[in-house]
Amino acid sequence: MAFRDFKRYFSIPVEPAILYQALTHAPTIRLWSGANAVMEAVPDSEFSLFDEDISGRNISFVPEKEIVQEWHFGEQENPSIVTIRLHADKSKTSVEIRQTNIPEDAYENIVEGWAHAYIGALQDFYSEG
Repeated sequence: MAFRDFKRYFSIPVEPAILYQALTHAPTIRLWSGANAVMEAVPDSEFSLFDEDISGRNISFVPEKEIVQEWHFGEQENPSIVTIRLHADKSKTSVEIRQTNIPEDAYENIVEGWAHAYIGALQDFYSEG
């Protein structure tokens, strides 16, 4: 099976401290995603987002700056590692997304998911607020 990596920057109109909370606090994730979420900013804890459409293990956290996770794709041998970096940019946050080892057959869905369901939902949530 072939694998691909993904890297992209997004802008969200809120400061990094607020965005970090939105990415690591389950009740806040439920607010912007509209779906069930299990998450706590504890290394080596399990998480699930979007009614378990995304699940995996939290690897590390740097408050207000970085989240590193391992996302599960079925029985995939090499884990898909997601790194979310938050960079302050005036009154907004530049969000750097890096994801490794995405199965080729899931790549387009993952790219679409990042742009619309995940980051798009955060952009909408904070733009409307």
